[in-house]
Amino acid sequence: MQQREDDVKGRQSSRRSVLNAILFGGAALALSASGPASAQDWPTRNITVVVPLGAGSASDIMARVVMEQVGKQLGQTVVIENRPGAGGTIGANQVAKSAPDGYTVLAYGALATAHALYAKLPYDTVNDFIPVIPFGQQPLVVITAPSKYKTLGDLIAAGKAKADGIDYSTAGAGSASHFGAERLRASAGFKAQHIPFKGAAEAVTEVVAGRIDFSVQLPTTTLPLLKDGKLAALAVSANKRSGLFPDVPTFIEAGLPAEAIYPFYSGLFLPAKTPRAIVERLHREAAAALQTEAVQTRFKQLGVEAMPMNLEQFAKFVRDDVEATVALAKAANIQTQ
Repeated sequence: MQQREDDVKGRQSSRRSVLNAILFGGAALALSASGPASAQDWPTRNITVVVPLGAGSASDIMARVVMEQVGKQLGQTVVIENRPGAGGTIGANQVAKSAPDGYTVLAYGALATAHALYAKLPYDTVNDFIPVIPFGQQPLVVITAPSKYKTLGDLIAAGKAKADGIDYSTAGAGSASHFGAERLRASAGFKAQHIPFKGAAEAVTEVVAGRIDFSVQLPTTTLPLLKDGKLAALAVSANKRSGLFPDVPTFIEAGLPAEAIYPFYSGLFLPAKTPRAIVERLHREAAAALQTEAVQTRFKQLGVEAMPMNLEQFAKFVRDDVEATVALAKAANIQTQ
């Protein structure tokens, strides 16, 4: 009798062990497969691209051009969400704190600038983002009123000759025009006073009127006025001449060192801990979009130059940009906020 009860209990225990193995083994298998499977299936819904600047900004335009094509390739809707404010840090923080699932992406080019400008950020610039791919870069152009200076050398000489230097306007403290002008000033060794405005349009208007000596701006802001002869372009902050300004010399041709060039770029970033498979997929799709005729034609019109980089190269580029921008801010005595 006792032997029979023990046999029954043994069989029941064995069945429970088998059942537990099936249940827990299946659950473990499902869990182990869910990560890679979800990454491989990405995307299955809309992708939100956060641009931490206003509509019409260079980063916004580049993002719309490229990501419209990426959406077509993926068969998913890509939504551009503009979240300006606090020098781009509000939108950047939104992405840094979002789920690392590939459905919230940052399109930006001033992470380094914000890192140098703000003493306390709600995110870690280097460790909270994964650089995916650069859209490209736009060379900044040094502009002045046609009656002011004929060459960049003339401008530099004026800055050295005057005891208090000359004036330059920007789209605001920490903007690309601010850092671009400061890198030029520091490299060429002349004095210049920073006059910040609330936007690029206002900064450029003051140069046209002759009330400000010069500014360093993006082509999108200056091209119409240059074509109309209301502005003169003295040099482009680049290693090679811009297709938009083929007759305008580069900083290098003007006798400045390569360190004088301030690279304005924009690209895609994902939150840290995003699965590698998703990062690589987005990189491939964006790289393919950048090769399409539609994107290349639009970028040529905007003066956007290609920056072909793999994931590792872009990550290094971003790290180096952060270090260089912090060093520039200290050298130029740009106060943190």
